[in-house]
Formats: sequence, structure tokens, C-alpha cells
Amino acid sequence: MTQGETYAYPFQFTQDDVVAFAQVSGDDNPLHLDADFAASTPFKRPIIHGILGASIFSNVIGTKFPGAGSIYVKQSLDFLRPMFVDTAYEARFEILSINADKHTAEIATEIIDAQTKKVTTKGVAVVMNREHF
Repeated sequence: MTQGETYAYPFQFTQDDVVAFAQVSGDDNPLHLDADFAASTPFKRPIIHGILGASIFSNVIGTKFPGAGSIYVKQSLDFLRPMFVDTAYEARFEILSINADKHTAEIATEIIDAQTKKVTTKGVAVVMNREHF
């Protein structure tokens, strides 16, 4: 892997995914689960938990880019826009720098709404992987 290398991963979440995440995390905020409650908010409908959306970063980093053997060291996150169920998104990754001595890389992470092209979530991950860095 090299500095500047990129990867993109399309995905979406269902309401069943949101319910399962609420059960596992204990975050049962009605903003995520109750359409009537969410209708009274500025979002007008339930939104996905921000951390559920960002979990796609762990999926990709651990299984695809760079892949198996990756260890998350750090992840910054900025939640810029709400995410909704049954909406197409794309997670994008770019290797910003590599520290070969420590076998780590800084990787830019962001989620883009596939239709509007607006960024919903962004951050930077630090990942260790002896095989790739």
C-alpha cells in the first residue's frame, strides 16, 4: 500500500440494522427507533446512530483496506449530516501517510451520500498492519 492510495465501498443500512445496533449498544434513543417521535425533530424521520454509520470504517479497515490483521489505533470522527435507513452511501478511504518503522498509516475516512454527494461523516484513522505498512 502507498500514500495516496484510495478505496471506496458502497453500503446502506436497514431499519433492522438500526434496531439490532440499539439492542447491542443500549442506545434506544427514540430519534433512531420511533418514527412519530422523529417526525417532531428537525430530521422529520428516524436517523441512524452516528456510530453505526461510522462502524463501516471498521468493517472496511479490518476486512478490505488494508484488511485482515489491521489493528485500529485511533479514529477521529466528525458527524456532519444525519444518515437514514435504506439510503445508498459510499465510504471512502485515502492513505494520508505511512510510518514504516511503526507499521502504521493515517487513513482519511469519510462517508458520502451517494445521491447528494454530501459528506455525512469524516475523520482520520490510524491503523497498524505489519503486512501492509
